[in-house]
Amino acid sequence: MLQIPFEIVGFDLDGTLLDTHGDLGEALNHALRKGGREPVAMDEVRDLIGGGGRRMLERALERDGGPSDEATINALHRDLLAHYEENIAVHSRLFPGGAEALDALAAEGIKLAVVTNKLERLALRLLDELDLSHRFATVLGGDSLGPGKAKPAPDLLHEMEARCGGGRAAFVGDTTYDTRAARAAGLPSIALDFGYNDMAPADLGADAVISHYDELAAALSALV
Repeated sequence: MLQIPFEIVGFDLDGTLLDTHGDLGEALNHALRKGGREPVAMDEVRDLIGGGGRRMLERALERDGGPSDEATINALHRDLLAHYEENIAVHSRLFPGGAEALDALAAEGIKLAVVTNKLERLALRLLDELDLSHRFATVLGGDSLGPGKAKPAPDLLHEMEARCGGGRAAFVGDTTYDTRAARAAGLPSIALDFGYNDMAPADLGADAVISHYDELAAALSALV
């Protein structure tokens, strides 16, 4: 049997635990259309995700002809969030093997956590809608600790450790926001090559890269 040397395993949400690009894309395009902007093709939405909904919107606006003024971005962001909150779990699902991986870790007594740059209330609502909240000892969002504390800053990961009662922790993610936060917090990290990677998976700076959740336990066991 594999020996996993961690008491806590944290997960990013969008592009890591959950494939959310369908619902995020619908909300993004709703806001863009309302603002008279060109929508983004759904197969391109994955490239825009990372860093939270506002950053996704800003990337889309940059593709559509450059920066907008702050008031416009704020208005579009409000429209995006309102639509997303009302349609948060239409298409979103765990990635293949995710449920089994979470079950296996929980069976070993490992505490599980979610640390995302999504607003905390939206992360909680999404997990509730998918009947996943009960799996996690804590859920932290990009706004949980206030401005300047979201990933890639280490603060949310330190808070994750504290809320889970301490112990050795690792973090699983799909972007540089995740790997940089883990490194800053002094935690080993695992990257998923099927997520919303913002650079080549091998270049994310993770301690290991996996291609399916059935590889997670072995990858964690190999971290020393």
